[in-house]
Amino acid sequence: MRSFSGTLRRWRMRRILRRNPIPHHIWHGVTRRIVVLKGLDAVQMAHLRELTTWFLHNKLIYGVQGLDVTLSMRVTVAAQACLLILNLDTGYFDNWVEVIIYPGAFRVNHQQADEFGLIHHEATALSGESWLRGPVILSWPEVERDSYQPHIGHNLVLHEFAHKLDAMNGVMNGLPPLRRSMSRKRWAEAMSEAYAILQQNLASSRKACINPYAATNPAEFFAVLSEYFFTAPGILKAACPRAYRQLALFYQKDSSN
Repeated sequence: MRSFSGTLRRWRMRRILRRNPIPHHIWHGVTRRIVVLKGLDAVQMAHLRELTTWFLHNKLIYGVQGLDVTLSMRVTVAAQACLLILNLDTGYFDNWVEVIIYPGAFRVNHQQADEFGLIHHEATALSGESWLRGPVILSWPEVERDSYQPHIGHNLVLHEFAHKLDAMNGVMNGLPPLRRSMSRKRWAEAMSEAYAILQQNLASSRKACINPYAATNPAEFFAVLSEYFFTAPGILKAACPRAYRQLALFYQKDSSN
């Protein structure tokens, strides 16, 4: 017997799709150019269109500093964000509403304590940022570059929205809410092993097979591996086979095929 909540969710989705359709020329004009969507079949693309429509209805995507964000730009961001939840659930994108797009890199100020306990204010230029309970912030030139040109292991949208999946447990620590069929122990072992190997390679000046930024912390490791899973799965599978398998179980997709 179907649950009432499940029936209600499906009814709400159908209403959103009926009332807020993405124009055909916009959808096809945008998605046929996005590199990371090239391997999807017709059924997957139809589902992605539904999720993208839901995303555009439920999330605010707007520009700042004079940037005019068009519907095509919004679809570019939303479609790639929804690729992450194509086989998951919209609930993974709960508890936040905003996507803010800058016309270029943006500067943020962070406080950092040194070994003496003194607080320093540091200004850093970023192309993307994802807040635990706040917005996702993106630089449009970086989004455009990663969306329409092949970049092995790089996709800003996938990276920042992978952080949102991670944040669903209340902290960004590289452990998103796993499927019921998955083992937290196996996930932790696989990710910890791959993380440790990457750090060892960097410490001994050996060439890393994946972006060294992944060694920053477990949260960045998960986000970077998610980028590779969708943009360069063969490299990820060869470099981190056990971690790759866990991501395949989580995203319910074997990207290497």
